[in-house]
Amino acid sequence: MKAENSKQGFQSNQVADLLCQDWDVLVIGGGITGAGILLEAARRGWKVLLVEQRDFAWGTSSRSSKLVHGGLRYMQQGKFGLTLDSVHERQRLLESVAGLVDPQSFAFGDYKGRKPGRWLFSFGLAIYDWMAGRQGQKQTRRYHRAQDFLMLAPHIDRRNLLGGLCYQDAKTDDARLVFRVLQEAGANAGQALNYVGVDRILYRDGLAYGASLIDARNKQRYEIQAKVIINATGAWAEKLCSQSISLQSTSLQVHEQEPQQQQVAQHKLRPLRGSHLLLPAWRLPVAQAVSFMHPRDGRPVFAYPWEGVSLVGTTDVDHHTDLQTEASITAEEVDYLMEALDFQFPQLQIRRSDIISCYAGVRPVIDSGKADPSKEGRDHAIWLENGLLTVTGGKLTTFRLIALDVMKQIASLLPVPASAINDDSLFKPADDLSGDARLDHARRTRLQGHYGTLAAAVLAAAREGELNYLPGTLTMWVELRWAARHEAVQHLEDLLLRRTRIGLLLRHGGLALLPRIKLICQTELGWNDAYWELEQAAYLQLWNRYHALPGDLNPESQAAWA
Repeated sequence: MKAENSKQGFQSNQVADLLCQDWDVLVIGGGITGAGILLEAARRGWKVLLVEQRDFAWGTSSRSSKLVHGGLRYMQQGKFGLTLDSVHERQRLLESVAGLVDPQSFAFGDYKGRKPGRWLFSFGLAIYDWMAGRQGQKQTRRYHRAQDFLMLAPHIDRRNLLGGLCYQDAKTDDARLVFRVLQEAGANAGQALNYVGVDRILYRDGLAYGASLIDARNKQRYEIQAKVIINATGAWAEKLCSQSISLQSTSLQVHEQEPQQQQVAQHKLRPLRGSHLLLPAWRLPVAQAVSFMHPRDGRPVFAYPWEGVSLVGTTDVDHHTDLQTEASITAEEVDYLMEALDFQFPQLQIRRSDIISCYAGVRPVIDSGKADPSKEGRDHAIWLENGLLTVTGGKLTTFRLIALDVMKQIASLLPVPASAINDDSLFKPADDLSGDARLDHARRTRLQGHYGTLAAAVLAAAREGELNYLPGTLTMWVELRWAARHEAVQHLEDLLLRRTRIGLLLRHGGLALLPRIKLICQTELGWNDAYWELEQAAYLQLWNRYHALPGDLNPESQAAWA
């Protein structure tokens, strides 16, 4: 996915050209795991293609909690290795993509009778900071007495409040992180196609040698060959694996505290749904991220500032719905999160009508048989099954380490070219925009973090007034224009739910701004009035079904697509 690829991303003739070639590596799945693998494989000089049956980041990688963190609760589970890896990767991302991965301060209230208490939590944070190499930096975690803590989190429950702890983690726009990785992969000659699905894996003498693909744009079928085929479809991984389920599969690696020896793989996925609410920042004003334990079951819940709104999450429940259907929040999950808000922010009296939107994602978790979904680990697993290399599980934060583990396996199957890049820097330095007087620090940092070496080109694409934010968001108008022109947008939902997030940040999916967005799409994508009406109707129908509260349907929005 490169900037020079035409106004509408890839055209049919470009898709056909790519799908008529043979490849060293074929990556199936366009989430953060697949994108990371594409980048690392391209850096090693292999000829590599990624295909995604829907849109890039369509699944889990645009529906996470948006946190880049080590996971304090994983230490409680004894997953010290996972936590150590996570905090190191968090620091790496904070340093290399500032403006896309940003620090986020967390505040955790210390209440009489509530667990965990001050000293236990402080001990956990001390280990957390030690893992991140912060031994001498006391300011990253600090205990405040009640009066001072209320200055940091003034709207929390004051009853029995003894004080509170503050500590540092990080946040991101998960979908944009995927696109930044894809951008870096494109700069290293990696190729990525959205809306190209795998119909089936092709086998010869019991080993995978290629794939049958369908281009959703025109329903054209292709068969391509690759020396290594990687299944990086996350929660959907078992669909491809099931084609050769009767044959023996050899486990190559499971990333846990103690690496396992090679054995017959018995990995089973347990799809877990995490749902979230977004509210106006003025209605749930949190300068710090406020973290607390849910009164019903003691699970960690949080509310924090994200992209100009306040994000609340998350649930952790078994997802039994067909994975081919988009995940959505249930009425029970809404009640659960509203109960949490009422418990921690009683004086705000937040109501369902305050909610802007909601979203749900399905996590690809390796099933260990625990009764409580929240007790399942977040390790990743890699196994080889009749020539098909599958990777699943893991966390957003550790996507690079997952990709490096996959590279070790590919290197045992393919020779590494002499052109391989040996340094471990994941992202190239961003363009210097300091000389442009139109940009304040926030806008400059955002463009550099989101677009890296294309930041100057994005800035140059801005028309008059397009460096302004869309009302109620931290998104600039130029970001929509750039995405429509260069980021393989095929549908309006791609533009509003993943290239930008305004479909989540604005009421009714940004309905009030669609007339101006229409002008951008018609200019950059060539959509005529009739095609726009089809796309608008499809988008609003999707938004009302999956991002409005269960049972809610805005009459104005309904009329727009009826």
